[in-house]
Amino acid sequence: MTPAEWYRVSDAGHGVTRITEPFVDPYYSANLYFVRGRDRDLLVDAGMGILPLRPVLPLTEGKPVLALATHIHVDHVGALHEFADRAGLAAEAALYETMPDAATYAEEYREREMPVTRSPSPGWKIADYRLKPAPLTELLREGDTVDLGDRSFAVLELPGHSPCIALFDAENGVLFAGDAIYDDQLLDDMPCSDRAAYRATMRRLIDEIDARIVFGGHGEPFDGERMREIARGYLGQTGGA
Repeated sequence: MTPAEWYRVSDAGHGVTRITEPFVDPYYSANLYFVRGRDRDLLVDAGMGILPLRPVLPLTEGKPVLALATHIHVDHVGALHEFADRAGLAAEAALYETMPDAATYAEEYREREMPVTRSPSPGWKIADYRLKPAPLTELLREGDTVDLGDRSFAVLELPGHSPCIALFDAENGVLFAGDAIYDDQLLDDMPCSDRAAYRATMRRLIDEIDARIVFGGHGEPFDGERMREIARGYLGQTGGA
């Protein structure tokens, strides 16, 4: 199978290209997003890395591209090593040096009964799947800005699911939320999760983030009203309203 067959690339509107991996176990099939900028391009999250990602991106020859991981879980960092410029949460920078199973949960993926629904290549074996180290070249913290020249994104730390970052383009109302919020069952019971922090994140999303469109790490995009509805639902379910 070629990368063009493995990945699905579509126009998500708002100047965003969406990339998915339809043959990956749905639990691990994440959304990746690509944004063209005047001075550099941006990739938000890097999938499983089972087949090369870079060949399917609408790259501009000669223009740098920043590959940014919203967090270090296996379904978001697999192809990060393919890019020279790599950004992620400063507090987790040391983990990107080795991509340990304990942080990425790659070992859990190797144990899935059906990790892929189609074999990506002849003789491919899930037992051989490993993440490649991808040391960060840009360390991001709350309040930093990712500048593409004609478009800029504020870096938000939104912990709870895990230590996560999100990107918010306030001018256009576009939020790349990673796994901080998406329109499906939110996961808050992993060793890296923090429910108290997640409740604080949800309150922040309700009170501070005026998003018009939210591109989550999983599922379909949704609007700001739905974002607040999901956040209020989580608070109600966890006693944090």
